[in-house]
Amino acid sequence: MEEEHMKVPLLEKKQYHEGCPGCKVEQTKELNHGVSIINLLIIWMVVLSATLPASSLFPFLYFMVRDFNVAKEEADISYYAGYVGSAYMFGRALTSVSWGMISDRYGRKPVIIMGVIAVIILNTLFGLSTSFWMAIITRFLLGSLNGILGPVKAYASELFREEHQAIGLSTVSAAWGIGLIIGPALGGYLAQPAEKYPQIFSKGSFCDKFPYFLPCFIISGFALTVAIVCIWIPETLHNHSGNESRDDAETVENGSIRVVKEKTVQKNENLFMNWPLMSSIIVYCVFSLHDVAYQEVFSLWAVSPRRLGGLNFTTDDVGNVLSISGLALVIYQLFIYPSVEKACGPIGFARITGIFSIPLLQSYPFIALLSGTALYVVISIASVFKNVMSVTITTGLFLIQNRVVEQHQRGAANGISMTGMSLFKAIGPAAGGTILTWSQKRMDASFLPGTQMVFFFLNLVEGLGIVLMFKPFLGEKKKTNSDMLH
Repeated sequence: MEEEHMKVPLLEKKQYHEGCPGCKVEQTKELNHGVSIINLLIIWMVVLSATLPASSLFPFLYFMVRDFNVAKEEADISYYAGYVGSAYMFGRALTSVSWGMISDRYGRKPVIIMGVIAVIILNTLFGLSTSFWMAIITRFLLGSLNGILGPVKAYASELFREEHQAIGLSTVSAAWGIGLIIGPALGGYLAQPAEKYPQIFSKGSFCDKFPYFLPCFIISGFALTVAIVCIWIPETLHNHSGNESRDDAETVENGSIRVVKEKTVQKNENLFMNWPLMSSIIVYCVFSLHDVAYQEVFSLWAVSPRRLGGLNFTTDDVGNVLSISGLALVIYQLFIYPSVEKACGPIGFARITGIFSIPLLQSYPFIALLSGTALYVVISIASVFKNVMSVTITTGLFLIQNRVVEQHQRGAANGISMTGMSLFKAIGPAAGGTILTWSQKRMDASFLPGTQMVFFFLNLVEGLGIVLMFKPFLGEKKKTNSDMLH
């Protein structure tokens, strides 16, 4: 009884440091028990500003590289396009850990603002590219200087109360997934505007001389709005030594010396020795490789001529298909995924969708045999299912990664995850473009002719990821004493 009486006054002595932005956020969380819609919108806008430039180029990349006149023959265009697509991810892979460390030292907010400013400047310059090397360099610098995604994951977990962290973190993954759909749709609709909308953009106008500037300019304009909004967002990093107030409160709340010792051990834990984390990151990297290669291949394949096994789509057609997928993805994330994930679990659901996506993907070359409205309807339905399945898998793995580490280690864990994912995504576009070019040069082969081969390779990567999602490879979090107390 005496012990219980001692706990109450101690809980009231929870200290906050005056002038510390992290403590101010902690106080706000103590007072407000609900989910802040404004904070969710902030995270949504920041993630979108980082995702849109990463994906918007895919529908027009084929035509952009064609206009650079670097490819000796038509089938080589996909090869060169792959390197432009990879430059962004390669740059991001080199700097993700550094940006994470900078955000740990100087704060999440300055890194987020600097990343958004990088999008404004370098994405605009990419739209003005007049040569292959200018496109490569601007994409590489954009990837290197846009260090948003790692810190924003840590920011999302720190901005919300513990019981609402899953909502904050799933907002990051949902915004990322939808950005990967909206970005290509914008690129598809707004590229080459003088050809598509001659009544608005006349021949010889600025947008005719720079036919790929408009989608980049619109995205940079959105990023400028986000940068202005970010001036007023709260900083979550503490600017005093240690985290005494939070640790003291947690110690008293748990009322166990054993938990205090356990927390000390956890703070010194080597994340590379955390197999549940590392295994989920490896699987995440494999699926990231598959997803970015698929995005590159789909857009290049869709605009390729019929004689090379493509759909002969315009960028508008690609934009329409991806817009339908984007709308379906929003509905799915808001109304379907949460309830199904609760019933099946994030990994169980991811395994099921992964298995079903293999026959779907291998059917794409046969869908290309259709024409007219039938082709448009079937490829739109297939694209919806494929994108929904991809987001289901990556969201499940993302949730697992953030559940197998303590909150104070999530920033570092997300930095490792971003680096690995970026390295794999740097390989994806170049590999996808190269294999597509090779596939289109073997249209009369006896084994997996034409584009059947490129989709077969994509399925090999998907199959490897599915196998790795099962035990014994994918580890589970061991229950600690603190977990059992809660």
